[in-house]
Amino acid sequence: MSRPVTLFTGQWADLPLAELLPQVKQMGYDGVELACWGDHFDVDQALSDDKYCADLWKLLQSHGLSCYAISNHLVGQAICDNIDERHQSILPADVWGDGEPEGVRQRAADKMKDTARACRKFMDAFPGPEPKGGRPDAVVNGFTGSSIWHALYAFPPTSQEYLQKGFDDFGARFLPILDVFEQENVNFALEVHPTEIAFDIASSQRALDAVKQHPRFGFNYDPSHLGYQGVDYVQFIRTFSERIFHVHMKDVWWGHGDGTVGVFGGHTDFTDARRFWDFRSVGRGDINFEEIIVALNDIRYNGPLSVEWEDGRMDRIHGAAESCAYVKELDFPRNDIAFDAAFDKENQ
Repeated sequence: MSRPVTLFTGQWADLPLAELLPQVKQMGYDGVELACWGDHFDVDQALSDDKYCADLWKLLQSHGLSCYAISNHLVGQAICDNIDERHQSILPADVWGDGEPEGVRQRAADKMKDTARACRKFMDAFPGPEPKGGRPDAVVNGFTGSSIWHALYAFPPTSQEYLQKGFDDFGARFLPILDVFEQENVNFALEVHPTEIAFDIASSQRALDAVKQHPRFGFNYDPSHLGYQGVDYVQFIRTFSERIFHVHMKDVWWGHGDGTVGVFGGHTDFTDARRFWDFRSVGRGDINFEEIIVALNDIRYNGPLSVEWEDGRMDRIHGAAESCAYVKELDFPRNDIAFDAAFDKENQ
């Protein structure tokens, strides 16, 4: 059986969920990955209102859709970040509070703990029957932020001791969060991404060490954040085969522009024609999704393929619909029988 194809609703949070879901179904998706912003998934309401989770499942199933993960990237960003005025625009008012940085970080950590609890409650309310891909796992995707992202380029001269303090800070802040995820039987999947504590294979390995290989810490695999950096995004799958908890299908092209803007982006906006790289609708960039599917089959990943649609040059309904069709055509179930097994007389 091929994997369910879902749509991450984070880029669609301007639309009420009740308005978005019929469009998601019309575009061909099997389900959604619900963002914890807009009105798509309310962590506090899920915990305080006994009807909320059941009603949300009814709404999803009335459109023939399921849900395999929820995502709280925006709150996660504030847990380890150096907080500034940019965070106020993405954070819930109760997390931002008075904006005092350490208070913001502590409230963000508490909210992520509550996200694990809300995810467990939501998945426990799943009414059945099992959708394509089976009963949903309990997965929260998100970001971590980083206290050392500003030290990416090592000048002034930056020692490994300095950088280790950042990983130690991440470990100290996230281990108590992960312990709540363990209590709730929920996995946390970091989307490896610039500005996070882990943004390539080497930093992902170091992040795992910082949380002492905690069983609830893994990755929301997204090749678009790796390819333009020059990271082997297929090797990422094979390196962390036991830690791929969720998969984003998102495309990017690189090696373009006019030569005036490099990998760091030149302080330009997305879609600026000078840029070296930009996000593209799935199948229209430089990511080799065929090799990704092969690797996911090799590691026996059975979860959803969630389209995170971003392309500043294309209408999003058109783009998300064609991305869904592209992923469904590309995906194929793995073979569990050796292709030459029939040559053996015992199998004839």
